[in-house]
Amino acid sequence: MVQTLAAGLRLQMSAIDYVLLALYFITVLGVGLAARRSIRNSVDFFLSGRSLPAWVTGLAFISANLGALEILGMAANGAKYGIMTVHYYWIGAVPAMVFLGIVMMPFYYGSKVRSVPEYMRRRFNRPAHVLNALSFALAQVLIAGVNLYALALIMQALLGWPLWTAIVLGALIVLAYITLGGLSSAIYNEVLQFFVIIAGLLPIAIIGLVKVGGLHGLFDAVRQTKLGDPGLHTWAGTGGSDNPLGAPWWGIVFGLGFVLSFGYWTTNFAEVQRGLSARNMSAARRTPIIAAYPKLVIPFVTVIPGLVALVTVKGLGAGTGDLQYNNAIPLLMRDFLPSGVLGIAVTGLLASFMAGMAANVSGFNTVFTYDIWQEYVAKDRPDAYYLKVGRLITVVGVLIGIGTAFIAAGYSNIMDYIQALFSLFNAPLFAAFIIGMFWKRMTAWAGFWGLLAGTLAAFVTYAGYKWFGWFSFGSDLDESFWGAGIAFVVVTIVALIVTPLTRSKPESELDGLVYGIGRHDLRADAIAGDTAWYRSPVLLGSGALVLAALFYLPFL
Repeated sequence: MVQTLAAGLRLQMSAIDYVLLALYFITVLGVGLAARRSIRNSVDFFLSGRSLPAWVTGLAFISANLGALEILGMAANGAKYGIMTVHYYWIGAVPAMVFLGIVMMPFYYGSKVRSVPEYMRRRFNRPAHVLNALSFALAQVLIAGVNLYALALIMQALLGWPLWTAIVLGALIVLAYITLGGLSSAIYNEVLQFFVIIAGLLPIAIIGLVKVGGLHGLFDAVRQTKLGDPGLHTWAGTGGSDNPLGAPWWGIVFGLGFVLSFGYWTTNFAEVQRGLSARNMSAARRTPIIAAYPKLVIPFVTVIPGLVALVTVKGLGAGTGDLQYNNAIPLLMRDFLPSGVLGIAVTGLLASFMAGMAANVSGFNTVFTYDIWQEYVAKDRPDAYYLKVGRLITVVGVLIGIGTAFIAAGYSNIMDYIQALFSLFNAPLFAAFIIGMFWKRMTAWAGFWGLLAGTLAAFVTYAGYKWFGWFSFGSDLDESFWGAGIAFVVVTIVALIVTPLTRSKPESELDGLVYGIGRHDLRADAIAGDTAWYRSPVLLGSGALVLAALFYLPFL
C-alpha cells in the first residue's frame, strides 16, 4: 500500500498556478459584465429571458450540481463508504433526471410557472405556497453555506488563511457576478466551469491511479483497509445493513433511488430553473437528459480519488483536523500534482464551489422575489422594482450563506450533512408534488397539511437520531434514507386522510397542472431540428437508463 505523510495541508503554489487562478477570476467577472448588457427586465435576470439552447442549459444543469459539495463530499464518501457511493449517481440521479425531462418538465415549462413554489400555489393553495417558498429559501442558504465552507477549505490549504477570511472572500466573488448578470451570468459561467472542473479533477484521478498501480492496484489496496472487499461492491451485503453504507437494498432503492433522488432532481428549483431558462419546450425537456450523460461518468473523478486517498493518506478519516474525509481531494492535490497542473486543479475546485453556490443564490433570489416579496409584500409594482429587489436580496442571501457556512464546518463529512438537508426539505416536497400531479382528487389542504406533516416527520427522525438518541441507524446516510422514506409515507397518509374531508379543486383550475387534465403541446414552439430522431427526449433518456444499469455490472 502506498502511504504519504499527512501532516499539514498547505499547497505549494508556484507563480504559474497563481496566474491560472487569476485568469479564471478575471474571466468569470468578465462573463458577468457581458451578461449585464442583456438584462432588460426581471425575466432576463431570473430566467435568462427563456432563450437558451439545450446544450447550454444541459451543461449548466449538471454544473450547478457539480459544486464543491459534490466534489469534496463524494470524494469523502468514496473514502468512507467505498464503491457504494456510485449509488448516488446511477440509481440516485440518472433515473430522476430522465423522469424530470420526459414527464415533469412539460408541466413546469408548459404552464409557464416561474418557480416550483409557484406550481405549488396553482396546484394547491397559498399556505402550501408559502410553506414551500420559505422552506426552499432556507434550504438554499444552508446549502450555499456548505459550498462556502468547501471553498474555505481550499483557500486555507492554498494560502493558509483563517476560515472566516476565505469564506467572506469567496462569497464576494460569487456575489459580484450574480448581481451583475443574473441567471445568464450564472449559466454561462456554469458552462465554463464544467470544463474547468473536469480539467482540474482528471489529473488527480489519473495520477492517483498511476501511483497505486491502476485500478487493480487500487482495489487490492482497498481490500487491505478498514473497508475491505465490501468497499468494492455495490449491492453485496444489502440484504441487511452489513455493508459499508449501513443500509439495506430497500433503503437504497426507496429512500435514495426514489424519494431523495426524485425529490432533489425533480422539485429542487435550483436545478429546474436551468430547464425553465431554455428557449422552447424541446430544449427544456432535453436539459436534464443531456446532463444525465456526464453524470454517469462523474464517479471517475470523485469516487476513485476518494479511494486513492483512503489507501495513500495515512490516518484519513479523523473527526477533526487535516485528516477529515472532506480533505481527501486537497490532500491528493498536495501530494500528487506538479506545478501548473496544481493550478488547474485548484481552479477547478474553486469553479465547482462557484457553480454550486451560484445555483443556490440564483434559486434563492428568484423564489424570494417572485414567490414571497411580489406575492405577499409588494404586489403590482413596476418590473424594474422587482429587478432591484432581486439584486438586493442576492446580497442578503450571500450574507446569510456566510453565516450558515459555519454550521457546515461542524461536520467532518459534508455529504452526510447535505443528505440530511435533502431528507428534511426535498423528500416531503416531492411526495406532495408527485401525488398532486398524478391524483386530481388530492385537495389543496391535503397538499398543505401533507407537506407540513412530512417535513416535521423528517425533522423528528433526524433529531431523534442525532440529538436525542431515540433511533438507531446504520450510518448518517442510512438515517437520511429512512428520514426521506418516512417523510414520503407520512405525506401520503395525510393526503389520503385529509382529501375526503376537504373539497377538491374543479378541473378547470387544474388544467395543465395535473396529469390527464389538459395537454401541453410538446411541439408548438419547435424550431428546425427539434423533431430529429436523435433529439427525442424519450430515446435519449432510455439510452441514459440503459447505460446506468450496465455500469453497475462490474461492481455487483
